[in-house]
Amino acid sequence: MSTEAGAIQREKAFSLAGVPAWLWLGIGVYALVLIGGRALLNDSDTYWQIAVGQWILDHHALPRVDIYSFTRAGEPWTSSSWLSQVLYAASYNLAGWTGPVVLAATCIAATFALLAHILGRRIPAAFAVAVAMAALVLSMGHLLARPHVLVLPIMLAWANGLMSASERGQAPSAWLLPLIALWANLHGGFVFGLVLVGAFALDALWNADRAQHKSLVLRWAAFGIGALVACCATPYGWGSILAARKILDLGELLHLIYEWMPADFSKFGAFEMAILTLTGGALYGGVKLTPPRIALVLGLLHMALSHVRNVEIFALLLPIVVLAPVASQFALRPAWLARAGAPMPVMAAVMVLLGGWTWLLAANTTFAPPESQSPAAAVDALKAHNPKRVLNDLPFGGYLIWRQIPVFVDGRAELYGEAFDMAYYRAMQLKDVSQFLDILKKWDIDAVLLTPSTPAVGLLDHIGGWRRAYADENAVLHVRTSN
Repeated sequence: MSTEAGAIQREKAFSLAGVPAWLWLGIGVYALVLIGGRALLNDSDTYWQIAVGQWILDHHALPRVDIYSFTRAGEPWTSSSWLSQVLYAASYNLAGWTGPVVLAATCIAATFALLAHILGRRIPAAFAVAVAMAALVLSMGHLLARPHVLVLPIMLAWANGLMSASERGQAPSAWLLPLIALWANLHGGFVFGLVLVGAFALDALWNADRAQHKSLVLRWAAFGIGALVACCATPYGWGSILAARKILDLGELLHLIYEWMPADFSKFGAFEMAILTLTGGALYGGVKLTPPRIALVLGLLHMALSHVRNVEIFALLLPIVVLAPVASQFALRPAWLARAGAPMPVMAAVMVLLGGWTWLLAANTTFAPPESQSPAAAVDALKAHNPKRVLNDLPFGGYLIWRQIPVFVDGRAELYGEAFDMAYYRAMQLKDVSQFLDILKKWDIDAVLLTPSTPAVGLLDHIGGWRRAYADENAVLHVRTSN
């Protein structure tokens, strides 16, 4: 059997019933994520994201000042993920917690199906599926029902469009610009999309003849300006870019927020295994990349090492960056089946069956955020005391907003700023006891709702003027007894 015939047989094995491998992968990822759908709700920020989206739907306007806290009430605030928040709120109104879970699962499945599809046009389907599955494993820790998962397929399509233009020695098509405009309305991470324009522009220049450099620079510069303008096509205009920039100005605070912490190699994990495997494979195989591609690889690795939330960006974009050089160097080619799409009747039948299975699963499964993020009983006890100002633990901020209780702090770190949040952290951890006492006095706090493990709980148990009004495994409530 010839090499080409063997490749075709392998492609047929990955294209059952006329459905290509990338679509089977997407179906499998969707089923896997939906079955474990409760994990998508394991973040209290989902509460306030939906609350903001519901406010937008109710008022037919966007929030421009803070309306959820008493510590920052009335201060300017830009909801850089407003469209994602509306989509999550609409899906919640339609199907309860099942709605956000299905929405997030659909985007996650679309992301990895698209990755396998992109890879499968250059390398055999078996390799494409294997790489996509490895990327899924690396990304699992940050797959949550939050705005960032809705933009993952957009980010992937954007990067692929830039890469394809670079390899053709041309500027990207203007048809790509609506993608980054949509990204800018869904999530503040669109700034990274602008960075990718510059990175792939350098790659295009490296591969082009010197005589073409001037023309190519002008065309890529024009596209870059167009992308910058497209990013301002939001209700906030230029304010969307300024709001995204605030996240990067949080300094020391970023090291206290889990998803912004640097990668931890104190225990052997999937990310370390991936780095070691890729390094060993590159050394053994003698992989060669051009300097711009090397810079891209190192940049993606630096991002992932600096902040764990960027691991999925590394996992999704690294295969695209090295795809063409590796496929060319090792003579990897897809069979003709990889370039063929699934027949529309087959696609329609698959979608109908998948929709029916989703309905059956949702009808027999209860999706809800975990109790550790949803201290319902403690908040019921809190409301019974009619407090005016509540000092809350950060994990409870989203749920308190959901219950329409003004918060001391929540997950919108860019609103509160580094100084405020760092002072709050030191106070709650009793690194500065006087600061904790000053917070109680300055803000006229009459109730404190904390997790049992927070050190400040023990202090409140032993100082005058406070009594423990409620406690369970998720939350401890103290109320003021005197001035």
